[in-house]
Amino acid sequence: MENNAKKPAGLIAGIILLALLLVIAIVAFVFTTKSMNKKVEEATLANEQLQLTNEQLQLAQEYQVLNTEFAQYENQSQLLASDSLVTKYAAAKSKVEKLLQELNSEKKKSAQRIKQLQDEIGTLKNILRHYVTQIDSLGKENAGLRAENEQMRERNQQLSTRVANETKRNEALSERMTLAEKLNVTGVTLTPLKKNGKTEKNVTKARQLDVSFTIPQNNSTPVGEKVIYLRIVSPEGSLLGNGGSFSFEGGNVQCTAKKIIEYAGEEIPGIHIYWDVNTTLTPGEYIVELFADNFRLTSRRFTLRK
Repeated sequence: MENNAKKPAGLIAGIILLALLLVIAIVAFVFTTKSMNKKVEEATLANEQLQLTNEQLQLAQEYQVLNTEFAQYENQSQLLASDSLVTKYAAAKSKVEKLLQELNSEKKKSAQRIKQLQDEIGTLKNILRHYVTQIDSLGKENAGLRAENEQMRERNQQLSTRVANETKRNEALSERMTLAEKLNVTGVTLTPLKKNGKTEKNVTKARQLDVSFTIPQNNSTPVGEKVIYLRIVSPEGSLLGNGGSFSFEGGNVQCTAKKIIEYAGEEIPGIHIYWDVNTTLTPGEYIVELFADNFRLTSRRFTLRK
């Protein structure tokens, strides 16, 4: 009987021990499960923070790229009719920089803040895209205007060249017309004369010098009274006589003698201008010049001998 009583008691004790072990196992399992769940949750949160940090870094790099691109066009803002786009870009840029500073100071990244940063950078992109489009469009317009201006400049230069050439032709024509009005002289001679008016072969004995010439017909020369001025230069280079002065090419020129004639457009042959010798002449080459109406009509050289 005692043996039979001991068996149920031992069985119960074994069951209780087994139950305790089971409870301990369950508690350990629950504890381990919670611990693992917590670690998984922490790992998930850490992974999310890492992803948000990576997104922030990518957005920051994208922001720097936008600023670099904007800087390339910023000095062309004078092409725009107004600087409203520049103002808008500056405002959006300020918001982005503020968000970046706040995110850098936060230990825990917020997906909402990252989304806000992404939206602000998207705004910057749109402004920059619009800005670049306007700059490029205006640049093309200005390039077209520069091409038109260059064509206009070339046309103006061509026109100026034609005007200059025409002016030269007109000046040449005017000069030819002026020259055509000049009196012509032909048959110019220089003859030493004796006291009786006959030719003297020995110039040292001459008492008078006779310059004779003919004025041919010239319908282009204005008719009227003409003053013919004579200059005789000796072999020593000095002007003979003292017949006064006359205007020529803006200055006053001394002359040997002068003669007044009436020109009617017809030929006048045998015109003589005399100069009375007041010194002993020397043999050699003499220069005879005739002037009228501010023109040098002729310049001839004559050799007079002893």
